[in-house]
Amino acid sequence: MTLTGATAESERLARLKAGDQSAFEWFYHQYKYPLAANLLKLVKSEEVAEDILHDLFLKIWEGREHIDINRSFKAYLYRIATNMVTDFYRKVSRNKAYQQFLEKNSSNSYLHIDELIDQKQKQELMEKALNELSPQCQLVFKLCKLEGRSYEEVSQMLQISPNTISNHLVKASKKVKAFFANPINASYLVLLFLLD
Repeated sequence: MTLTGATAESERLARLKAGDQSAFEWFYHQYKYPLAANLLKLVKSEEVAEDILHDLFLKIWEGREHIDINRSFKAYLYRIATNMVTDFYRKVSRNKAYQQFLEKNSSNSYLHIDELIDQKQKQELMEKALNELSPQCQLVFKLCKLEGRSYEEVSQMLQISPNTISNHLVKASKKVKAFFANPINASYLVLLFLLD
């Protein structure tokens, strides 16, 4: 996203946060199809995917005052969607008939219920590790490592030099590695691939 695109999104997010329904509708139309496609891959049911999508945007509208206009809204949406899918699987994990339906209709890319729950736990643990970083280090780490943005793109977004980005990433990587070196967190060392 260019700086102009980031600025335009921030302005729309500010309007959404203030209760502007047209800004909300713009984000809905911008993201509904890619979100629906990802939800369908995960839940294998158009009806369930539509329900989750509807609930997700309802949650966005109801919690609009808490939106951080300086963060990636797309990443925020996908994080909420992932959490809602995990919650959905927790609710149906005791429903054998639905589990059989999912297994019958699954593809190689399908994540089983246990894997989704484990993924949620790993995500929560990564959030704990990131909370130990300074706000700037945390933001740079999320943009570069978790969202896959280039140093140049992050440099433009945050108005800091690529060298400063590199310094933040070195500090962040050391702290996150130290967090996962703790024996309590050692079972989740698979997350360290993000630091390479």
